[in-house]
Amino acid sequence: MTRFMTLDFAGGDRPAMLDRVIGMARGAYGYVVTPNVDHVIKLMDGRVPREVYEGADLKVCDSRILAHLARLRGVRLPVYPGSDLTADLLASPAAEGLVIAVFGPDRAAFDELAARYPRQTLKFLEAPMLVPGTLAWRAAVAHAAHAEWDVLLACVSFPKQELFAHALRAAGRKTGVALCVGASVDFLTGRQQRAPRIFQQLSLEWLHRLLSQPRRMFRRYVIEGPAIFGWFVRTELMGSR
Repeated sequence: MTRFMTLDFAGGDRPAMLDRVIGMARGAYGYVVTPNVDHVIKLMDGRVPREVYEGADLKVCDSRILAHLARLRGVRLPVYPGSDLTADLLASPAAEGLVIAVFGPDRAAFDELAARYPRQTLKFLEAPMLVPGTLAWRAAVAHAAHAEWDVLLACVSFPKQELFAHALRAAGRKTGVALCVGASVDFLTGRQQRAPRIFQQLSLEWLHRLLSQPRRMFRRYVIEGPAIFGWFVRTELMGSR
């Protein structure tokens, strides 16, 4: 593990992390979070309960910006975006035989995903519009906690997916692994387009999303996003004195 900005990030290369996730699917219940800049900011300023992230069994860095900041501290932070992790899992022969539940996308998106990965055993879990703490939320948690699956792809918006994965343990889930992977299924089915490779290589995926969805992403990337630099100074520079 690599400690950075108060989180213990997973170390190792992508195959090792994927093997670990598949191993978790066959063991006691755990969940995986994929922190990016937005997640870390909201964790630091208290908009996401810290126990939700502390309760995660694996924290996989989803942000090249975080990796660059870590490098300034002499820390290597492997990056494995949740969309890549999801794609690799669904393409892996080692995952065949596992029941992979999909929570978040609608039935049409699920059907498209199932058609793309016919070798995997996929199961649809309906995800109504959820507000944490409501009766519908508690019902969805209870249903997922007792459903048959080895892997749960939690693909609802941040931080609902993390809160949901955390709540499954309290609801009595005993086995399997939940992956908090956001829009991964949308990328795999083509409903959303990932940044071109050149944007990824230049760590400009955020710019591609901003240009693609300016009204939705302006606040996140232009107004709130720069706060990561202040948190970096406070946690990694001032905090190390």
